[in-house]
Amino acid sequence: MFIDSAELLVRAGAGGNGAVSFRREKFVPKGGPDGGDGGDGGDVILVSTAQLSTLMDFRYRHEYAAERGQHGGGALKTGKRGKHIELRIPVGTLVYDADTDELIADMKNDGERLVVVRHGRGGKGNHNYATSTNQTPRFAEKGRAGEERNIRLELKLLADVGLVGFPNAGKSTLISTISAARPKIADYPFTTLIPNIGIVRVDIGASFAVADIPGLIEGASEGKGLGHQFLRHVERSGVLCFLLDGLSQDPAEDYRTLQGELAKFNPEMLEKRRIVCITKIDAMPLERIDELAKLNIGGLRPRLISAVAGIGIPELIRAMHTELTTWRQQEQ
Repeated sequence: MFIDSAELLVRAGAGGNGAVSFRREKFVPKGGPDGGDGGDGGDVILVSTAQLSTLMDFRYRHEYAAERGQHGGGALKTGKRGKHIELRIPVGTLVYDADTDELIADMKNDGERLVVVRHGRGGKGNHNYATSTNQTPRFAEKGRAGEERNIRLELKLLADVGLVGFPNAGKSTLISTISAARPKIADYPFTTLIPNIGIVRVDIGASFAVADIPGLIEGASEGKGLGHQFLRHVERSGVLCFLLDGLSQDPAEDYRTLQGELAKFNPEMLEKRRIVCITKIDAMPLERIDELAKLNIGGLRPRLISAVAGIGIPELIRAMHTELTTWRQQEQ
């Protein structure tokens, strides 16, 4: 199951209390204070890892607390520090304060670490308070509470090229053709219920990641269909590849509708580099293919492809790589 959001309550450990103690040795009936300090509490730390692809680990458990520090003891013994908790999350996870919606961090890289709530400090033992006028202090400092926070985790897949299209436009078939990804494929809408990532190899040492998300419908940006909850997975993509069903009555109008949904969700997505493809040309007569080849869609000449028959696929892969290379150069 693919889980791409979760809300958690995280608590750092409180510090242990400082001790009130006095040295008791043979022949030293009135020894000085020797109360040790309390140990610090533990932190809650988020660690991003490329080994995870969903937030499913947080589906059933929503509260996490680090260990509190132990209290100080006599003979200047410092309490043991509380253990940290490390929560592993997928690379590409956004971390928000759930109460304020403030973005805390964008965990883009493998191995990133974020202390999301910090420990409480241990209290000082009474030996810290001895003075020339008070050589037997009978008080110590209490440990401080650790931080507590409600956080929201949202996963955005890290894909170089995002496939965008209506349900049954051929996105899953394409990604299974150009990569090793094996999504469920069938001839009915909403076959894809979770995002899929495929790695496309262009040459030795050259590859890029492609994301196939559930098909959009008109109104997806307002939450209709399955597209709304997955649109964010193509926000990071440098290139968008629009797949338009060649069997549709008006592929150009389909493109305008898709553009409108992206604009409502995030206007910046309209500024991304684009490739426009018309799919399923193996299932139409030559007259229709000639008609589609003359279209101008969004200022671009559409690529006519068939993932099933392999028509136009090598050229499409090269075009994706070229657009992606241009985007990367512009980002530098």
